[in-house]
Amino acid sequence: MIRGAAEGRSSDREEFARRYVPVVRAYLGARWRGTQLAQQVEDGVQEVFLDCFKEEGALRRVDPARPFRAFLFGVVRNVALRVEERQARRREQPAESGADFPAADPGLSEVFDRAWALALLEEAVARHRTTGDGRRVELLRLRFEEDLPVREIAARWGEDPARVHKEYARAREEFKRALLDVVAFHHPGSPGEVERECERLLDLFA
Repeated sequence: MIRGAAEGRSSDREEFARRYVPVVRAYLGARWRGTQLAQQVEDGVQEVFLDCFKEEGALRRVDPARPFRAFLFGVVRNVALRVEERQARRREQPAESGADFPAADPGLSEVFDRAWALALLEEAVARHRTTGDGRRVELLRLRFEEDLPVREIAARWGEDPARVHKEYARAREEFKRALLDVVAFHHPGSPGEVERECERLLDLFA
């Protein structure tokens, strides 16, 4: 998908934007909150994707052997700095002066990480819905989207709670496999490294 987007395939570019626009928007929104650039977040998002998609753009430099999260973070941060420098020139003052643009704020990396994790979890949910057992997919939806206890789901379905608990365990395993597939795509490495990255992503929402 990333290679196709770099080569200009419209379907891959649409998929790339669908996956990563929320991540870029969350980071720029947090970075520019309370500044004169707060109203330019969408323009900044567009600039990031123009940087990615232009001829010989950022996506041409992607190393498939390295985690894509770090690459995208670097692209977004560089665009943010460029926008801030333009703004500073208009105001005739140095970029990143005072608290205007908190480029070094470690909390911004955390914002990006949470948005990144959410994007991957949503992708795993979509994958699970197409590959998992339909009944177990619905079981997870009721458990996490509607926040229903398993015993209440069992009562709603008129089934033995112990049986539904077993189905719930199987559903979680199915979802974990979907998440592992998604993470492996974005985070090349050994199975152990992929497993640890999954745990790190889930810990962000613990």
